[in-house]
Amino acid sequence: MSEDGPVLLVVDDNEDNRYTLTRRLKRRGYDNVVTAAHGRHALDLLAERPFDLVLLDIMMPEMDGYEVLETMKADSKLRDVPVVMISALDEIDSVVRCIELGAEDYLAKPFNPTLLHARVGACLEKKRLRDQEAAYLKGLESERKRSDDLLRAILPAGAVQEMKATDGVRPKRFEDVAVLCCNIVDFNEYCDRHPPEQVLAELETLVGRLEEIALKHELEKIKTSGASFLATAGLLHQVDDPVLRATRCGLEIAAAARVEPGWQVRTGLHVGPVVAGVVSSRQLVYDLWGDTVNTAARISEHADPGHVAMVGATWLQIRDRCRGRTRDPVKLEGKDEVELVECLEAP
Repeated sequence: MSEDGPVLLVVDDNEDNRYTLTRRLKRRGYDNVVTAAHGRHALDLLAERPFDLVLLDIMMPEMDGYEVLETMKADSKLRDVPVVMISALDEIDSVVRCIELGAEDYLAKPFNPTLLHARVGACLEKKRLRDQEAAYLKGLESERKRSDDLLRAILPAGAVQEMKATDGVRPKRFEDVAVLCCNIVDFNEYCDRHPPEQVLAELETLVGRLEEIALKHELEKIKTSGASFLATAGLLHQVDDPVLRATRCGLEIAAAARVEPGWQVRTGLHVGPVVAGVVSSRQLVYDLWGDTVNTAARISEHADPGHVAMVGATWLQIRDRCRGRTRDPVKLEGKDEVELVECLEAP
């Protein structure tokens, strides 16, 4: 309903009836009354603006009340507008038919002022309650969407599905997961040299771009932490060639970071088992644990910017399709020396 009160539409081919009904409605405080002399005019008015109640005569030339009512109930935009039928005392059978077609109530001619006020008031109150319920349900739907969007922002899609289905995410062990770890070179020094607002804005833009790249290659973004970006291939949904997908993703991420704002990225890739799950029930964080994750992070520390570094065993899975170079053996924390291969190009 508008701020000026309910808007009523009186439809009757008899001018005296329209005048009498309009006058009595206004005496009861309904100042917003519009009239129509026939059914087609009424439908035109209903298409132009919203009405809170229609008082509709049954017997009219050209298009009678039945046709108007049926047309309204067939229109998704009009079917919820309450309709009170106007009938003569000898048209009760017709009124019953209209009620069956969806009319809210009826008024007999000549109009009884008390009955008119009661039935119009009851119909408007029902509409007010229906509108209130619809607004409440719309608000619930909006909150549900906001909740879903928030979950998708902090959890991978597969974890969101499990969370919604079971109200939780069970920790699981996954085999043969490709873990991609990307780190911005000299990010702390960059922060020291630039205003925090600029750093945050540029980082936010870059992370958004990295998320798009990960989605393009069907990787699942796990988290961003400081200057690090962690993603996986083959974790919560299976993909073909997870190592190749992760390698291509890593190379595109490095290229994107160079464009704007000119950052260099070190990237490490490793494949193996991981344990994954949600940390904390108050601030949800989906995370990975295990040697595979630690190794990917350690490899990224030794990678040259712009390339994707991995151990030789991982490189064997993609060497026939990519161009790379062998690095001198490096000592990873907690491990023996390993030979690293850097992928330079992954068509």
